Amino acid sequence: MDELHKFLFEGLPVRGMLVRLTDGWRESLARRETVGPFPPPVRALLGEMAAAATLMQANIKFNGSLILQVFGDGPVKLAVAEARSDLSFRATAKVIGEVPDGAQLEAMLNVHGKGRCAITLDPQDRLPGQQPYQGVVPLHGDRREPLQQLSQVLEHYMLQSEQLDTRLVLAANDEVAAGLLIQRLPIQGENNLSGINVANEDQIGQSEGFNRIAHLAATLTAAELLTLDANTILRRLFWEEQVLRFEPLAPSFACSCSRTRVRAMLGGLGREEADSILAERGNIEIGCEFCGQQYHFDAVDVGELFTPGRDQPPASASLQ
Repeated sequence: MDELHKFLFEGLPVRGMLVRLTDGWRESLARRETVGPFPPPVRALLGEMAAAATLMQANIKFNGSLILQVFGDGPVKLAVAEARSDLSFRATAKVIGEVPDGAQLEAMLNVHGKGRCAITLDPQDRLPGQQPYQGVVPLHGDRREPLQQLSQVLEHYMLQSEQLDTRLVLAANDEVAAGLLIQRLPIQGENNLSGINVANEDQIGQSEGFNRIAHLAATLTAAELLTLDANTILRRLFWEEQVLRFEPLAPSFACSCSRTRVRAMLGGLGREEADSILAERGNIEIGCEFCGQQYHFDAVDVGELFTPGRDQPPASASLQ
């Protein structure tokens, strides 16, 4: 069962969240099997990204999609995870080249130091002319060590965007995608990824309460995060703290693709391109990269799509 737990530390300006994606994460991988599985390191990366995106979405309570992307110059050209306001999530990647077992983030995405991490907030009811908010940072962290973990990158990102100290622990395998987030609460004002910033630079790194809680969180191993339930993890880590917990939330795997959206994308290709594909293959098959769903269009479907007088989709329409 997928679950997300929010909690506060009484008397301290520190909040936390713990997410465990199980049923939904396994469904996500099973759906992907229809178009070919990702290499194990890529599956682990996508699991960590799905957990992280879910944590960040729950942290900011944003009405829309939070899209976490990492892209670079290694065999993994792009990895993306999306979490929506109802905490439904999905993830996929574009892989070109071999990804050896045990490959770390540096080898997959940042071979020549050109990797980037982007977080986009796309409002559900976007106003005309309104653009999604996006922040981009280099694919590196603040710690003085080689880049190996996605958590380093996201801690660095949140320190820059929210100006709040954050400690993040992520882990994933083929059964579980999980994450623990600890964050210092702002002293005053509101800070979030949408760009509302109140300068708190003088407070960064100065909270003894946060530093103590973050140190405890950092002792959590990947094996513990993947195998222990939420109650056990919180009890073992913070048994000396007064932890105020809230009712758990229920994330889930869900894909927003549909035949209507795929049809719109096909219309954006234009009649000439669609007819060319039909002539070569006899029909048009388009598969969703997130869930593996296959959509089929024959000559009749294409003819109806481009019949004069029918509503045609804009060229910018996209499956995603």
